[in-house]
Parts: sequence; C-alpha cells; structure tokens
Amino acid sequence: MVQDPDSLVSIPVDDVELEGVLEMPPDASGIVVFAHGSGSSRKSPRNNFVADVICDRGLATVLFDLLTEAEDQYRENRFDIPLLTDRLVAVTEWLWNREETRDANVGYFGSSTGAAAALRGAARLEDDIDAVVSRGGRVDMASAVLADVRAPTLFIVGGADTQILERNRKAREQLSCENDLYVVEGAGHLFEGEGELEEVADVAADWFAETLP
Repeated sequence: MVQDPDSLVSIPVDDVELEGVLEMPPDASGIVVFAHGSGSSRKSPRNNFVADVICDRGLATVLFDLLTEAEDQYRENRFDIPLLTDRLVAVTEWLWNREETRDANVGYFGSSTGAAAALRGAARLEDDIDAVVSRGGRVDMASAVLADVRAPTLFIVGGADTQILERNRKAREQLSCENDLYVVEGAGHLFEGEGELEEVADVAADWFAETLP
C-alpha cells in the first residue's frame, strides 16, 4: 500500500500517541479497524494488502500501532492482551468522536494475538461492533469472553496451521453469535503460498461488505 501522507493520523490514548493510517473511500458506510499480531505494526504487508482489498469494496480502514516503539521493546507487552484490547477500544472511541467517522459501522480485523484483542474488544463494546474477522487468530486467548461476542464473526485459518485450526474450532463452539470458519486449504500460519493471502482478503472483504453497511 502506498500511503497518502494525508491519511496518517496520530491517536492519543492515555499518555501516549499511537501512529496510524486512516483510509476513507468516498461515501464509506463502514470502517474496519485492524489489530496486528505480536511483533508486527501498522506497516504489516499482509494487513495492508487485506486493507487495500477492503477499501476497494468501499469500506474505510484503520491500521495503527497497538504499542509505541518504546513499549514494543518489551516482549511481554506484545502478549498483554488486556492492554492491547484497551488500545483497540480507545482507537474505536476516537473514531466515534470524529465527525467524519462517528456514524460509520465498525468492524475488527485481528491477526494472531491481535485477534484475541479484537474479540475481547467486541465483547466489551457489545452491539456497537458490527463484525469481526480473525486471521490465524489466537482466539484461545479470548476464551473467557467468547460467549459475550455479539458481532457476526468469521475465523479464517490455514489448513496446514493445525494447532491454530484446532483452537479456532474449539473457540467457535463457544460463540453464540452468527459465525463461520473458513479454511484456506494447505496454507500455513502466514498464508505465504501463491494466492493464499488473496483468498484471505477476498473472504474477509466479503464478510465485511455483507455485515457492515
């Protein structure tokens, strides 16, 4: 993704500023907030690719750093799911306080550990979150709140990512909301094979296009 300098945003959360990118297609009826996995950032090439496909469907996207550069130096912060959830919720509230985005329906796209934050955030905000997509998600790290998620939720997992696939199947049994599990046959955790990430992006974009407008 070639980022327009005008799309760069700085989001105040507590006593820090989180750097992000907000892409707003004309007349966007929904907005997808991305929660990246551990050790990643708003610059994640995989998430940026998915965001491009979602934007092409007429939805806005927000990619932001869950941690500051200083915070990311401490590995334990990357797995502090309550902290990451707080950050995701705070960014969502920031969107609701902006004139341009306050009326948009909101969805979450979470990758790996970011998926746990997305699910926890959706459970906390209840009916205010309209859709969730998890890519290769550590959904087991949100097991305590899965029954509270109300937003339509899609799990996307690689068929060769056997441990994560089993965790997602078990987690899905705890959901009471509309939900589905999509398996990309033969794919590993990072969906690096030919056409695999494209498949992820198309399936995720379809889910958001159906649930957000």
